[in-house]
Amino acid sequence: MTNIFRGKSILITGGTGTIGSHLVGSLLEQDPKVIRIYSRDEYKQYLMQQKYDVNPRLRFLLGDVREKQRLQRAMENIDIVFHTAALKHVPACEYNPFEAVKTNVLGTENVIECALESNCERVIYTSSDKSINPTNTMGATKLLAERLISAADYHKGKARTIFCAVRFGNVMGSRGSVIPLFKEQILQDKCITVTHPDMTRFMMSIGQAVSLTMSAAEKAQGGEIFILKMPVLRLDDLVDTVIGIVADKYKIPKSEIRTKYIGLRPGEKMYEELMTRLEAKNAREFDDMFAVQPMTSGCMHEYEGAKNAEEKDYTSDDYLPLSKDEIKDLILKEQII
Repeated sequence: MTNIFRGKSILITGGTGTIGSHLVGSLLEQDPKVIRIYSRDEYKQYLMQQKYDVNPRLRFLLGDVREKQRLQRAMENIDIVFHTAALKHVPACEYNPFEAVKTNVLGTENVIECALESNCERVIYTSSDKSINPTNTMGATKLLAERLISAADYHKGKARTIFCAVRFGNVMGSRGSVIPLFKEQILQDKCITVTHPDMTRFMMSIGQAVSLTMSAAEKAQGGEIFILKMPVLRLDDLVDTVIGIVADKYKIPKSEIRTKYIGLRPGEKMYEELMTRLEAKNAREFDDMFAVQPMTSGCMHEYEGAKNAEEKDYTSDDYLPLSKDEIKDLILKEQII
């Protein structure tokens, strides 16, 4: 593919978060004109400035996607927008539902409107597999945001902006994810709290998430949702593997580490869904990902090397989970522990 990022002005909302900050590093390698890092976290912006030694291609802008006027200023003369800002913690969104609505839904609509007003080339929104048949507030707001993105591409009129979304599973090592949490629990209390041993989840590395996002930006023709083909983990296998790695690394006898089962939290499911049967009916399949076509327009985009996806529900309990050895190799490769 051609490098669509070279010489372009790029804005990353939530640019100091896990995905946003790793996008910065990958995009800098693509020779952009400038990258604007937009977030409300002053301290993390300071840390990023130190990390990149005040790279002249980086601009750090304090702001919130809830504030449209500020966002509009940040998006002036921008070509490509990566919209990663969101509230993602399931229990926090359950307890503060309208805060999730204001950031995940109204914030996304602000990004859409500002992108159209600024005549951006393309907008890439990062979503979650929890948006499929959601049972919690976070998933419901992510679903609404996905719909807003697809609808924006349909009703944009003659505007040139291409809108698309990428749908992630759980990202290994991201802020608030379970592996760093388990490690901390072992080191502090020698006790891991687990919801249910048979819970299954789609899991991806940060590098895979970033690669998917950039690939989607290049492939997008308008209104699609791109979904990476991800491995599945069984929670108890993950727990056992993390215990083994941490015990070996920090010289803690495994017999001293306990596991406490606490049951599902409000809004949690035993399994996750990657794509519904209805979406699969309107999806194109690549070797490493799917592209769900926009249902509003009724069209099927054509991509080189793609085929029609199998018409079925794609859920984490339908796939053979990784073995403990495979999980261990993945964790060690990503240097999470």
